[in-house]
Amino acid sequence: MTTTSGWLARHRAALLVGAGFVAALLVVVLLGTGARSGTPLDPDNPDPGGAQAVARVLDDRGVEVTVARGADALEATPAGASTTVLVTSTDQLGGSTIERLLAHTGEARLVLAAPGPGTTEALGVSEPPYAVNVTGPRTADCEDPRLAGLSVAVDHALEYPVEDGGCFAGEHGSLVAEPSPGVVLLGADELLTNGQVLRADNAAAALRLLGQGERLVWYVPSLDDLLADDGVSAGSLLPRWIRPGLWLGTIAVLALIAWRARRLGPLATEPLSVVVKAIETTRSRGRLYRRAGDRGHAASALRRAARTRAAERLGLGSAGGDPAMLVRDVARHVGRPVDEVAALLDPDTPAPATDHELVRLATELAALDREVRRT
Repeated sequence: MTTTSGWLARHRAALLVGAGFVAALLVVVLLGTGARSGTPLDPDNPDPGGAQAVARVLDDRGVEVTVARGADALEATPAGASTTVLVTSTDQLGGSTIERLLAHTGEARLVLAAPGPGTTEALGVSEPPYAVNVTGPRTADCEDPRLAGLSVAVDHALEYPVEDGGCFAGEHGSLVAEPSPGVVLLGADELLTNGQVLRADNAAAALRLLGQGERLVWYVPSLDDLLADDGVSAGSLLPRWIRPGLWLGTIAVLALIAWRARRLGPLATEPLSVVVKAIETTRSRGRLYRRAGDRGHAASALRRAARTRAAERLGLGSAGGDPAMLVRDVARHVGRPVDEVAALLDPDTPAPATDHELVRLATELAALDREVRRT
């Protein structure tokens, strides 16, 4: 019994904090009254990704919580030395809104939830943050008395490689870093969410980071505050080494093209792997015409071949290119009427309407070809 009482006495503060968060979560889930928001880390969002439980517990512990949505609302809210300003939705901050934020906070303590490369660069951090997966609880292991002895557990976070170190350090940096006095970078922003605030010492870390002053200004930036040329560009979100890397990659590709490129030389003839006889090509084309029912093309091919052979055998040369002259010469040589020969050789003659007419045309052209050959 004595051992149990001693354990309760040592962990009384942690138990009270946990009980407070459990009560806040129950109120959020069961009652769900008041304004609602679907924005992550919003104090009015009761979903697992929201932070309504943290806001209500801070309010219950005597911290005056004021929500400022947009830069104008923030500037209308006083922020003195006893004020902590928490900035969520940091991806919606631009150059002008960061300047307005720093100018307004002044002596207030500034906590930014998971700011990206563009925001940290504007705050004077030379190295970009690293996105990491946190596999287990991390101990603070730092000299900050607010976080000493605590451990946090989240799924995903950002590590900030600052010169003065920080708390909850990992391979690339710290989850909580203070690059300048009064400015805190909270890479483990998931510890503020309703779904993860009860893991490890997340609740205690949230209260110690945000509940040190008398007032907490919960600033939710808005895209409407950005100027026309003030949006966070894709270049500001990329690591610093990406541009030299792109230039180096481009030079390497150009060098590879110059190395592998070859000048066009003379044409080289190569023997065909398969020799197809002319008769096979003719028969194949005929089968295609028959399958398609294209008697017009078939008749045109027959007439064209007959005109070519007649012009060669009569020695007409270039004159054979004129169908009318060719018809007259063939009719004179074979002794047939011009109209009869024109019906066979003239390319403007209507195409056969049936297969029987096409076969008859082929037979008559063959007979005409034999007559021309005899002359």
